[in-house]
This record gives sequence, C-alpha cells and structure tokens, in this order.
Amino acid sequence: MSEEILINVTPVETRVALVENGMLQEAYIERTSRKGIVGNIYKGKVVRVLPGMEAAFVDIGLERAAFIHASDVVVGQSSDTPDDGPKTVPDIRTLLREGQSLVVQVTKDPIGTKGARLTTQLSIPSRYLVFMPGVSHIGISQRIEDENERNRLKTLLEEAAAKETEVEGGYIIRTAAEAASAEELLGDMAYLHRLSQSIHERISRVQAPSVIYQDLPLFIRTIRDLIRPQTEKVRIDSRESYQRVIEFVQEFVTEFADKVEYYPGERPIFDLYSVEDEIQKALSRKVQLKSGGYVIIDQTEAMTTIDINTGGFVGHRNLEETIFKTNLEAARSISRQLRLRNLGGIIIIDFIDMDDPEHQRQVHRMLEKMLERDHAKTKITGVSELGLVEMTRKRTTESLGQVLCEPCPVCDGRGFLKTSETVCYEIFREILRVNRAYDTESYLVMASQSVVDRLLDEESDNVADLETFISKTIRFQVEPFYSQEQYDVVLL
Repeated sequence: MSEEILINVTPVETRVALVENGMLQEAYIERTSRKGIVGNIYKGKVVRVLPGMEAAFVDIGLERAAFIHASDVVVGQSSDTPDDGPKTVPDIRTLLREGQSLVVQVTKDPIGTKGARLTTQLSIPSRYLVFMPGVSHIGISQRIEDENERNRLKTLLEEAAAKETEVEGGYIIRTAAEAASAEELLGDMAYLHRLSQSIHERISRVQAPSVIYQDLPLFIRTIRDLIRPQTEKVRIDSRESYQRVIEFVQEFVTEFADKVEYYPGERPIFDLYSVEDEIQKALSRKVQLKSGGYVIIDQTEAMTTIDINTGGFVGHRNLEETIFKTNLEAARSISRQLRLRNLGGIIIIDFIDMDDPEHQRQVHRMLEKMLERDHAKTKITGVSELGLVEMTRKRTTESLGQVLCEPCPVCDGRGFLKTSETVCYEIFREILRVNRAYDTESYLVMASQSVVDRLLDEESDNVADLETFISKTIRFQVEPFYSQEQYDVVLL
C-alpha cells in the first residue's frame, strides 16, 4: 500500500490530506482563527460544581467554560490499574470546590454548544511515546501485534524508567514505536522529561486561567502522528513550513528526512489526486458506489445513521447475491467515509437485510478489517436482530462537516422546507386570526415569490372565498429576500 501526505499551508488555515493508493482517506483542517485545543494543558479555575451530574465546569480562558467529570479527576496522581478496570466514581464534592485552581488537559474540542472536555491525567505525546506524569503504568498500543516486539519494547522502557529518578511517570508505547531502536526510544524519553519539567515549572508561575502547554501546529503534528514506514512522500507547499518540518524531522525522526519535500508546483497541491473534489463530495449525504448502489449518511446531535441501498445495481445472479455484493462494497466505502468525514460518537449502520448468516459474517468481517486502518479508536458490535450494526468511534474534534459548514439559516438545519402550499394555508389561518382580533379595511400579505405566485394562481379561488368570508380585500407583495417559509400579514 502506497501512502502520501499532502500539506497545504496558507496564512488563514492549514490543511492535511492523507492519500492511500491515490485515494483521499483522511483530511485535517486547522484554521488560524479557530485552532483545535485537544492536548493543550491549562491552569483553570473551578467555577461551578454539579453534584447531580458528578461533574464541574472549569474556566480555562475560553469563551465557554469547559467540563470535567468526576471519573476524569485523578486522585493522588498514581495508578497501576489499567484503564478498562472497574472504577467507582467518587462524589465530585470531595474532589473539587468552587474557586479551586486545577491543572487540566483538553481531551475533546468544544463541539456545537458543548464546551471542551477535560481530564486531570496529563499525557504528553512524542513520536514513539506518550508520557503520563505521576503514573507508574506502562501500556502498549494494541496495533503492535507481534508478542516478541511488545515484550522487547516494554522491557526496554521498564529498564530505562527504573534508572530515571528525577521525573516519575508512566508511558504508553505508540504504534510508531514498532521496530524503533533503543536510542530512538531513549531520545524520546529525554525529550518528554525536559518538556514535563518545563510544564511543571510554568504551572507554579502562572495564575488561573492560563495556558500552560500548547500542542504542536497541525503540519508538525502530522509528521509526529501520521508518518509511517509505508509513507512514500510528504509534500508541503509552503517553504517556511517545509523548513520547520525539516528541523523537526532532523531532530526527532531522521529516518524520514528524505521523504519530506517542498512542493513548488503551479498546480495547487490539493488538486493532486482530486483532493478538493473528494472533500466536496464528503459534505454530501449521498455516497455513490461503483456498482450503482449508494450510501446515505446522516449526522445528528445524538448519532450518525448510515443506510445502504442497491440503487441502480441489479446484479447478475439473484437478489441475495446482489444484496451481498452491495453490502460488501458499502462496508469498504463506509470505513473510508468515517475517516474522511471524521465522524465520531455512536454510529448505526443499516445494511440491506441478508438472509444468509455467512454473508452477514463476511460483511461484518470486511467492516472490521477496513476499520483496522483507522487512527481513531473504534468499537463494533455484531449484526443485531433488526439487521443493524452498532459501533462507536472516538470523537475528539469536530467532524469535517462541522468545521466547513453551518446549519442552513432557512431550514434551521432540518434539511426540509415547508411547501408553498403549506405556507399559503398558514397565511389563510393567520388572516382569520388577525381578523378576529383587529378591525381593518384590508390586508397586505408580504411573502416570497413562490408563495405569492401560488396565492395568485392555484389558490386564487380560496383567496376569493376568504375575502368574501371576512368582507375585506387582500393584496399581495413579493419580498425577494424572504425565504419560502417567511411571510407577514400587514393591516392597512
């Protein structure tokens, strides 16, 4: 599998495209005016404790107060218990009080109307490791499957950590550490210890609310988190950003130095591999499949629902085979769309009903296999009695649609408009209501072109009947800036 990373940098935004085999798989966007804050460390102040929610709001200097749950407040800053062990959540009032200063890290960006999500368990990432001050546990990425390699890495880290007396903490060994040398891991440890000490010193100096540590900008985070041995090229279209990336690579990931190149081409970098077109397609509800079938993706506040249809695909053998092939193709497409659109939270997939249990198993296995490439943590259930597949995908930042779009001001995000017929009947009811309350000689109805056209054409008989009933004349005026649902009834 060939892989390339394209980085487009302008003064107003940075965009990153991860391309596999010539096809866009992931897109990241960071705007200068609205940077993501996941990973940032703040010294905040508790502004409100909510016993009924076992949580608190913390002022970290943002527009909205951030949210921390009692389970994310680490007591004593020491733990050997794996994250998936049983936990009892203590009373939030025994942990926090209003006005208290608190050092926290952002685990989830503000999304929609919700503030940022916080934790007091700090984690500082580098290329191969994540350092967690005050924790003695050492974990390893599940994606490193070779048991010998897992043992080698863990032994190496345990021996190095035992010699370190100045800075205490635990580690998570990242997927990128697979096959890394002892020197590379020890270099990462030394870097993390220096960074941890500087963070600790800053904590003691600043007043709440203030930022203690900000994660690297997107174009450098990309090198730290996304570049892998199978990455063939990293192309950057900004000379200044290219220089900064080269400095980072030469210090931390020297083995990739020859893969990073400056792209000076006249053709915009995102026109390569049709990245711009793919981003535009990712904003649509409908995803066309090569066979002729299609997938409908609807993102709501509570969950994302995905529906599969055969569409124009009629198959060749029988209905069951047609459905099976459509579902298989959809499973491959869905895994890509989840990554590309950065969809998170609860996801419900409604595959076309399959009678053959073997077909169900193969479609489910295809979805699992394709999701193995996903950088975000996913959890998937089997096919339910209703034929649905339920899954979750860890959400830490806004989806692509939330970054690039806003709810339609006309339909208020519903995706539907009242028909002109419906609006006409609303106008009739409004005139009757006003007529009972006020005495006037005539009425002026101000509405959109489509509604006025209907009132003067298809509804003209109903308008005449209404005028006779109320014994008053009704005039109409087109307001070009009114939406189809907007209207006013004016007394004359």
